[in-house]
This record gives sequence, C-alpha cells and structure tokens, in this order.
Amino acid sequence: MKSLRLASSALACVLALGLLSACSSGREASRKRALAYVTNNASDFWTIARKGCEKADAELPDAEVEFRIPADGTAAEQRRIVDDLLAKGTDGIAISPVDPANQTQMINDAAARALVVTHDSDAPASERACYVGTDNVAAGRQAGSLIREALPAGGKTMVFVGKIDAQNARERFQGIQETLARSNVEILDVRTDDTDRVRAKTNVSDTLVRYPDVACLVGLWSYNGPAILNAVRDAGRTGRVKIVCFDEEDETLAGIKEGAIYATVVQQPYEFGYQAVKVMAAILRGDRSMIPADKKIIIPTLVVKQGNVDEFTARINRLRGRS
Repeated sequence: MKSLRLASSALACVLALGLLSACSSGREASRKRALAYVTNNASDFWTIARKGCEKADAELPDAEVEFRIPADGTAAEQRRIVDDLLAKGTDGIAISPVDPANQTQMINDAAARALVVTHDSDAPASERACYVGTDNVAAGRQAGSLIREALPAGGKTMVFVGKIDAQNARERFQGIQETLARSNVEILDVRTDDTDRVRAKTNVSDTLVRYPDVACLVGLWSYNGPAILNAVRDAGRTGRVKIVCFDEEDETLAGIKEGAIYATVVQQPYEFGYQAVKVMAAILRGDRSMIPADKKIIIPTLVVKQGNVDEFTARINRLRGRS
C-alpha cells in the first residue's frame, strides 16, 4: 500500500508540474512582445515612419510598439534610449544608427539581450538580425543622374549632410560620386552640420559666398533640402542654383512645385516602420523566412519632380494623416 501511495503521489507531482509548465507556456505564448522603433533625429521624415509602425502594431495582437526619437540626434542619446529599453525588458529594437562604425559594439551588446534590426542607416559589421530600408548606393546613383540632368553642361556642386560617417550618408555620396565620375560635374566638397538645422543653412550660405559660381547644391538628409532652399532664397539665387535633395519634407515638396528645387529622391519611411515591426514580430515568433541571404530587406526609392509632385504630395499627406 505504501508503494502504491508513493506511486500515486509521484504521478500527481508529474501532472502538477506538467500543468504548471503548460500554463507557463500559455502565458508566454499570449504575452505581448515589447518592440521599439528608434529614429536618428526628430525630422518630419519620421512622422511617416511612425504611421507605418502604428499600422503594423494594429495588425499584431501579440506585440506592442514604442516609438522613440532622440532629442539631440546623437549617438550618445541613442545609447541612453537603448539602455532604457533594455532595462525595461524590450524584446525587439529597430534602430537607425547615427554613427554605425562607432555604435557597432553598442548594437552587439544590445543584440546579446534582445532582437536588434537596423533601419534607414545600416551597421553591417554588427550582430543586427537584418537591415530594413533603402539601398543607399542605388539612391545616390539616382541623385547623381538628377544632378547630371540639372547640369547638362556640367558645373560645380556642393554636398550637405548631417554626418558623413553615417552609413546612409556615405553610401549615398558613393553613389553620387560613381555617377558623376565621368561627367563635367565637379564635386567641391561635403559640408556636415551634426543635424543642427541652423548650421545646415549657414553651411549653404557660406558656400554661396565662397563659391559664387557653384551651380548645384545637394542635400543628403531630409532637412538639408529646406535648409538649402531657404539659404538660396535669402541669397536671391532661386532658380539660378539647382537643388537636388532627399526625402519629402513639406518645404522640399513646395520648393519642387514652384520650380525652386529640381528634384528629390524619396524613400518610403512608411514601409520602413511597417516592415521593421512586422519583421521583428515574426522573428520573435521563430519565423526568419522573410530575411534574405544578405540580411537586407530593400525598400525602393522614388524620384519626385515638378511633373509628379502634386500626386506624390497628396499620397504622402494621406500617410501623414492629413486631409
């Protein structure tokens, strides 16, 4: 009888442990994954990416998404945000690194504790699971072709960007250089502004004074387009100096409409947000099938010129939630 009682007790323990394990597994399966999307500055560009994140969040019952914007657009501020997210137990982080070469270790440290993907600007030497965004070399080639169109006889051009060390900036500049290598267009230099909009405009104003024969000004980051446009207007040289830029800030699109900006190469930030969140949620469920062999999910870029700016503006305003 004693032996039977021991056997019954052991069976009860096994069943109880099994029930506890099943309950624990059920709770884990039903737990919402905490995801975060971290930008590299406070540009209006990210307003559209936020809409994509919100759309993905609404479609994912097993995830909650937090959208974080670094106040000063520095690598140090991004580190503080990532540290805070990890301390809260965030499961997946999508980040656009400001300075990939010097943030690789930070990304690797984060990847040891949570899923990390990059977006917009990649850190290919890091342990990130994948990159979601633009092929920035190809986008740079598009910009280079637009510069050649704007300057059929050639001329001098200056390039402006927040940080040339950022992967997206380096690759865009590379694409421009490749396209202009055998042309009559001369690249004078690259001027950086550390994402300071006042300095961005000052850089352009200084260029217009120092190089009165400059024929084209090129902005690699979203706010550079408006900074260039405003400096050119202040100098009274609208229309005489061609402008080629990136992204779709309101002033950029208005400048294209009036003919003050020749063209802009636009990314699809809505897709950055949407796809990055979807990918993180899938990976955390154990599905990595959407990740290509090169670990890059490429969102194609588009060119906006005066002929299609109205149509594009209407579409992008819908994504921004404007009427």
